[in-house]
Amino acid sequence: MHGLIARTLQCFLQDTYGYAAWQDIARRARFEAAEFEAMLDYDMVTVEQVLDGAVVHLGKPREVILEDIGTYLITHSNNEGLRRLMRYGGVDFIEFLHSLEDLPGRAQLAVADLDLPVLELGDDSPGAFVLACQAGQRSLPGFGYVLVGVLRAMADDYGALVILDHRGILEEAEIIGITVVETDFAEGRDFDLAAAPALRREAAS
Repeated sequence: MHGLIARTLQCFLQDTYGYAAWQDIARRARFEAAEFEAMLDYDMVTVEQVLDGAVVHLGKPREVILEDIGTYLITHSNNEGLRRLMRYGGVDFIEFLHSLEDLPGRAQLAVADLDLPVLELGDDSPGAFVLACQAGQRSLPGFGYVLVGVLRAMADDYGALVILDHRGILEEAEIIGITVVETDFAEGRDFDLAAAPALRREAAS
């Protein structure tokens, strides 16, 4: 598994529950290194053991933890760059949904060897969508639950009222049902396109 994904798991646990919690989880997982390195590759079993350790330490189901990771990726202040990248997907939540199929390719422009699941969006009816998440060999098992957390956070970011339903696995793809009840349900978070040049300068420095 790409170290960036493993590192994200560690950062989520540390930022959300504290460094002492991360240390205990790593100890339960028999992960001897102090931390994951973003530029290294890790055995899938190692990352799975860390997740199992988090389930025991936090007393939460694996699916809940994975969804919380997705929410963390969008809402935590440390991930503002990712949140902005996602907002470039469209002016409203519907446009954002239609941009999701391009997300793995856009991610590989930044990290060439990052293997994200293939995403395929279909329309059930007006306002109702089905998103298929086909995991790659180096993807985190259960990534669909992470995606549910991302979608929930992005709906709040846009101010949309959305119902999400992880429907399980069909033909090796995780299936997520998405019902957009209202695109302008509430005031979304501030998003200023003009801030992009400053963001690029910060990334380059």
